[in-house]
Amino acid sequence: MRGERKIIMVSRVLSAMFNPFYLPVIGLMALFTFSYLNLLPVMYKLYVLMLVYIFTVLLPTIAIRTYRNYHGWTPIELGVKERRMIPYVISIICYFLCYYVMNLVHIPRFMGSIVVAALVIQVLCAMINLWWKVSTHSAAIGGVAGALIAFSQLFMFNPVWWLCLVFFVAGLIGTARMILRQHTLAQVVVGFLLGAVAAFIVILF
Repeated sequence: MRGERKIIMVSRVLSAMFNPFYLPVIGLMALFTFSYLNLLPVMYKLYVLMLVYIFTVLLPTIAIRTYRNYHGWTPIELGVKERRMIPYVISIICYFLCYYVMNLVHIPRFMGSIVVAALVIQVLCAMINLWWKVSTHSAAIGGVAGALIAFSQLFMFNPVWWLCLVFFVAGLIGTARMILRQHTLAQVVVGFLLGAVAAFIVILF
């Protein structure tokens, strides 16, 4: 019994640590690490990361938590397919505002493409959610994989070891979501593939 509780607790921690909202921030950090953008001033990189963090992590998290608390739902209760549409709409609006502000302050387009990729993934997941519950956690880590592959072609670096790490993390996340009975194996796999393909296409083309 204790072992089961520990597994569930670890699964909850993993789900919280790898929140789908962190996709744009992780993508930008990878871009600043693997490309010539690592030559940019540290303060400028921090400025961009903070801007993206505010719009893609902080604001949607606060808004969705407020919405959940207003209805008195637990995070698991909010995960019911019929209740996920409003959180999707909130996150889509926040991501769109992020891209708009990035254009407003003239941040380079290829940086904004990461936010666009995350926005496209959110929209696709929201559309699929009308009929079927897909894993946004898996879609987000899939987006990281797709972004890594796309940037490796654009900036000519070898992503193999980083992809191995991403696949390992994706396995942990998918397993955690299934242990918490939030998703089936099919929903996890489809989410990952959806995120990977969408991010790759948006960033590369």
